[in-house]
Amino acid sequence: MELGYIGLFIASFLAATVVPFSSEVIFSAMVFGGLDAWTCVWVATLGNWLGGMTSYHVGLLGKVEWIEKYFHIKKEKIETFTVRIQKYGDWIAFFSFVPFIGDVIAVATGFFRCKWWKVAISMLIGKFARYLAWMYFNGLFM
Repeated sequence: MELGYIGLFIASFLAATVVPFSSEVIFSAMVFGGLDAWTCVWVATLGNWLGGMTSYHVGLLGKVEWIEKYFHIKKEKIETFTVRIQKYGDWIAFFSFVPFIGDVIAVATGFFRCKWWKVAISMLIGKFARYLAWMYFNGLFM
């Protein structure tokens, strides 16, 4: 609670990049601690989206060694997304909020050179939907 919205932003950002943890726990703690639920939704969405876009840009670099080292994602796993990306297109980034495969999706969309603006829009919508659903299903709205 000490860092408030800035702490939530940082936690949400890191949760979408190299640090494997659930930002929803931090989100819930902030709301239960007295912060405004809607502001938390927007702050967490922005942080998580920027973290996801960072993962997208790491994928753009195309350095498989970096992806394996920092994201612990094997090249083979990224390549399995080839079919999905060819089938569903750049909009698959919507599902980057899904635990365990979300980071892979974000990196893969960059690795396969998906259009950044489609990735950005679909990822933003997905991240927002995630926190909105979390807020409502856990009774955190005020």
